[in-house]
Amino acid sequence: MKYVIASDIHGSAYYCGLLKERYLEERAEKLILLGDLLYHGARNALPREYSTLACADILNSLKEDILCVRGNCDSDVDTLVLEFPIGAEYCILPVCGRTLILTHGHRMPALLKKGDVLVNGHYHVPAFEEREGYTYVNCGSVSIPKENSRHSYLVLQDGMLYFKDVETGEIFCTENLQNLRSPC
Repeated sequence: MKYVIASDIHGSAYYCGLLKERYLEERAEKLILLGDLLYHGARNALPREYSTLACADILNSLKEDILCVRGNCDSDVDTLVLEFPIGAEYCILPVCGRTLILTHGHRMPALLKKGDVLVNGHYHVPAFEEREGYTYVNCGSVSIPKENSRHSYLVLQDGMLYFKDVETGEIFCTENLQNLRSPC
Protein backbone atom coordinates (compact mmCIF):
# COMPACT_ATOMS: atom_id res chain seq x y z
CA MET A 1 0.00 0.00 0.00
CA LYS A 2 0.94 3.60 -0.45
CA TYR A 3 0.43 6.10 2.36
CA VAL A 4 0.89 9.85 2.68
CA ILE A 5 1.84 10.79 6.25
CA ALA A 6 1.64 14.40 7.43
CA SER A 7 1.50 16.39 10.64
CA ASP A 8 1.13 19.85 12.07
CA ILE A 9 -1.15 21.60 9.59
CA HIS A 10 -2.08 24.06 12.37
CA GLY A 11 -5.07 25.60 10.58
CA SER A 12 -3.26 26.78 7.45
CA ALA A 13 -5.80 26.62 4.63
CA TYR A 14 -2.98 27.37 2.19
CA TYR A 15 -0.75 24.45 3.19
CA CYS A 16 -3.70 22.15 3.84
CA GLY A 17 -4.83 22.80 0.25
CA LEU A 18 -1.33 21.98 -1.01
CA LEU A 19 -1.29 18.78 1.06
CA LYS A 20 -4.60 17.75 -0.52
CA GLU A 21 -3.15 18.39 -4.00
CA ARG A 22 -0.06 16.32 -3.20
CA TYR A 23 -2.16 13.52 -1.72
CA LEU A 24 -4.32 13.32 -4.84
CA GLU A 25 -1.21 13.43 -7.08
CA GLU A 26 0.37 10.59 -5.08
CA ARG A 27 -2.72 8.39 -5.56
CA ALA A 28 -2.13 6.90 -2.14
CA GLU A 29 -4.66 4.63 -0.43
CA LYS A 30 -4.66 6.55 2.86
CA LEU A 31 -3.73 9.94 4.27
CA ILE A 32 -2.39 9.47 7.79
CA LEU A 33 -2.51 12.66 9.84
CA LEU A 34 -0.38 12.83 12.97
CA GLY A 35 -2.27 15.58 14.76
CA ASP A 36 -2.33 19.34 15.26
CA LEU A 37 -4.80 19.89 12.46
CA LEU A 38 -6.68 23.12 13.17
CA TYR A 39 -5.30 25.20 16.03
CA HIS A 40 -1.94 26.98 15.59
CA GLY A 41 -0.82 26.58 19.20
CA ALA A 42 0.22 29.19 21.72
CA ARG A 43 3.94 28.98 20.84
CA ASN A 44 3.49 29.30 17.07
CA ALA A 45 2.84 32.36 14.94
CA LEU A 46 -0.27 32.24 12.78
CA PRO A 47 0.49 30.17 9.69
CA ARG A 48 -0.19 31.34 6.14
CA GLU A 49 -3.93 31.73 5.40
CA TYR A 50 -4.95 30.68 8.90
CA SER A 51 -8.56 29.50 8.74
CA THR A 52 -9.62 26.58 10.87
CA LEU A 53 -12.98 26.27 9.10
CA ALA A 54 -11.46 26.34 5.60
CA CYS A 55 -8.90 23.78 6.73
CA ALA A 56 -11.68 21.59 8.17
CA ASP A 57 -13.57 21.78 4.87
CA ILE A 58 -10.48 20.68 2.92
CA LEU A 59 -9.83 17.77 5.28
CA ASN A 60 -13.51 16.76 5.39
CA SER A 61 -13.45 16.43 1.59
CA LEU A 62 -10.95 13.57 2.16
CA LYS A 63 -12.66 12.03 5.20
CA GLU A 64 -13.03 8.60 3.58
CA ASP A 65 -9.25 8.38 3.15
CA ILE A 66 -8.02 9.78 6.47
CA LEU A 67 -6.57 7.94 9.46
CA CYS A 68 -5.77 10.39 12.24
CA VAL A 69 -4.15 10.54 15.65
CA ARG A 70 -4.62 13.33 18.16
CA GLY A 71 -2.02 16.04 18.62
CA ASN A 72 -1.39 18.23 21.63
CA CYS A 73 -3.18 21.18 19.94
CA ASP A 74 -6.27 19.14 18.95
CA SER A 75 -9.32 19.55 21.18
CA ASP A 76 -12.78 18.13 21.68
CA VAL A 77 -14.18 21.23 19.97
CA ASP A 78 -12.35 20.24 16.77
CA THR A 79 -14.54 17.13 16.56
CA LEU A 80 -17.54 19.43 15.97
CA VAL A 81 -16.21 20.54 12.58
CA LEU A 82 -14.21 17.48 11.51
CA GLU A 83 -16.12 14.56 10.00
CA PHE A 84 -13.57 11.87 10.83
CA PRO A 85 -12.24 10.61 14.18
CA ILE A 86 -9.21 12.38 15.67
CA GLY A 87 -9.06 10.89 19.16
CA ALA A 88 -6.64 7.97 18.76
CA GLU A 89 -3.33 8.24 20.60
CA TYR A 90 -1.52 6.11 18.03
CA CYS A 91 -1.91 3.99 14.90
CA ILE A 92 -0.02 0.77 14.17
CA LEU A 93 1.11 -0.36 10.71
CA PRO A 94 3.05 -3.54 9.96
CA VAL A 95 5.63 -2.78 7.22
CA CYS A 96 8.53 -4.94 6.01
CA GLY A 97 8.46 -7.13 9.11
CA ARG A 98 8.60 -4.06 11.37
CA THR A 99 5.94 -2.40 13.47
CA LEU A 100 5.43 1.26 12.71
CA ILE A 101 3.92 3.17 15.60
CA LEU A 102 2.48 6.45 14.37
CA THR A 103 1.70 9.10 16.96
CA HIS A 104 1.83 12.87 17.30
CA GLY A 105 5.02 12.87 19.37
CA HIS A 106 4.18 14.82 22.51
CA ARG A 107 3.99 11.56 24.48
CA MET A 108 6.23 8.51 24.15
CA PRO A 109 4.08 5.43 23.48
CA ALA A 110 4.55 2.76 26.15
CA LEU A 111 4.15 -0.03 23.60
CA LEU A 112 7.36 0.85 21.70
CA LYS A 113 9.55 -2.25 21.50
CA LYS A 114 13.04 -3.05 20.23
CA GLY A 115 13.09 -3.00 16.42
CA ASP A 116 10.00 -0.80 16.07
CA VAL A 117 9.80 2.36 13.98
CA LEU A 118 8.37 5.40 15.75
CA VAL A 119 6.84 7.91 13.31
CA ASN A 120 5.65 11.28 14.55
CA GLY A 121 5.41 15.03 13.96
CA HIS A 122 5.18 17.54 16.85
CA TYR A 123 8.77 18.82 16.60
CA HIS A 124 8.28 20.25 13.07
CA VAL A 125 11.68 19.01 11.84
CA PRO A 126 12.05 16.03 9.45
CA ALA A 127 14.25 13.28 10.88
CA PHE A 128 15.32 9.68 10.35
CA GLU A 129 17.69 8.17 12.87
CA GLU A 130 18.42 4.93 14.62
CA ARG A 131 18.10 5.25 18.35
CA GLU A 132 18.63 2.83 21.21
CA GLY A 133 16.54 -0.14 20.08
CA TYR A 134 14.23 1.59 17.58
CA THR A 135 14.18 3.86 14.54
CA TYR A 136 12.87 7.41 14.90
CA VAL A 137 11.14 9.15 11.98
CA ASN A 138 9.67 12.64 12.02
CA CYS A 139 7.65 13.79 9.01
CA GLY A 140 8.20 17.47 9.81
CA SER A 141 5.44 20.05 9.58
CA VAL A 142 3.09 20.85 6.72
CA SER A 143 2.68 24.52 7.68
CA ILE A 144 5.15 25.64 10.38
CA PRO A 145 8.53 23.98 9.81
CA LYS A 146 11.27 24.69 12.33
CA GLU A 147 15.08 24.87 12.21
CA ASN A 148 15.08 25.99 8.55
CA SER A 149 13.47 22.74 7.42
CA ARG A 150 10.98 22.46 4.55
CA HIS A 151 7.19 22.35 4.62
CA SER A 152 7.08 18.57 4.45
CA TYR A 153 5.23 15.28 4.39
CA LEU A 154 6.17 11.61 3.96
CA VAL A 155 5.22 8.99 1.42
CA LEU A 156 5.50 5.37 2.57
CA GLN A 157 5.49 2.78 -0.20
CA ASP A 158 7.01 -0.69 -0.49
CA GLY A 159 9.21 -0.18 2.56
CA MET A 160 10.58 3.13 1.30
CA LEU A 161 10.10 6.50 2.99
CA TYR A 162 10.17 9.56 0.78
CA PHE A 163 10.43 12.93 2.49
CA LYS A 164 8.73 15.45 0.21
CA ASP A 165 8.29 19.20 0.00
CA VAL A 166 4.60 20.19 0.29
CA GLU A 167 5.06 23.20 -1.98
CA THR A 168 6.77 21.39 -4.87
CA GLY A 169 6.15 17.67 -4.32
CA GLU A 170 9.90 17.10 -4.76
CA ILE A 171 11.70 14.38 -2.82
CA PHE A 172 14.43 15.78 -0.58
CA CYS A 173 15.37 12.60 1.30
CA THR A 174 14.80 8.84 0.84
CA GLU A 175 15.15 6.11 3.47
CA ASN A 176 14.70 2.35 3.20
CA LEU A 177 12.97 0.59 6.10
CA GLN A 178 14.15 -2.77 4.77
CA ASN A 179 17.81 -1.83 5.37
CA LEU A 180 17.44 -1.19 9.09
CA ARG A 181 19.66 -3.10 11.46
CA SER A 182 18.19 -6.29 12.81
CA PRO A 183 16.24 -5.80 16.03
CA CYS A 184 18.05 -8.79 17.57
